[in-house]
Amino acid sequence: MSFARFTRLAAVAALVAGVAATSPAQAQGGDRPMKIALIDVQRLVTDSAVGKEALGRLKTLQDAKVAEGKTMQDEIEALRRKRNEGQLSLAADKIAELEKQLEDKLIAFRRFQDDAEREINKARDSALAEVERKVMPIIEQAGQEFGYTLIFNKFQSGLVYADEAADITPLIIQRFDAAKGI
Repeated sequence: MSFARFTRLAAVAALVAGVAATSPAQAQGGDRPMKIALIDVQRLVTDSAVGKEALGRLKTLQDAKVAEGKTMQDEIEALRRKRNEGQLSLAADKIAELEKQLEDKLIAFRRFQDDAEREINKARDSALAEVERKVMPIIEQAGQEFGYTLIFNKFQSGLVYADEAADITPLIIQRFDAAKGI
């Protein structure tokens, strides 16, 4: 289940919770009160060992793309300087050749930027999907163990207020980091 889908389900669950609040016995099938918890997915990614590792890989990829882009920009600037400095001393065909090279480099740079953005986005989505795949069983286990009826994604569920006591993110991070072989 993707975090986006988890978020949509949380929104639906919020509607169900509203209905359940008006008639808890019918919604729960008994006298069991509704118990709700929250998870700060951002903190889960930034504070867990698996999330930190994924963010590190993404940063490495992004840094490599930035360095590659910088090299391309430097080549473009060198060509511009060469063209500008040669305006008075170079023949028209040489200037036209420099213009063509500059245009080709600019097109290649724009393509590189688009490709790099797509690659980084794909890597980010893949990394987040990996974190999600690994953490969902831990969230489900904690939900069952502590008797939660609903667990919301804290800031992507339409939630505007939550008592910090309902936030189980530290528990999930602790268990996620302790889980071996996920």
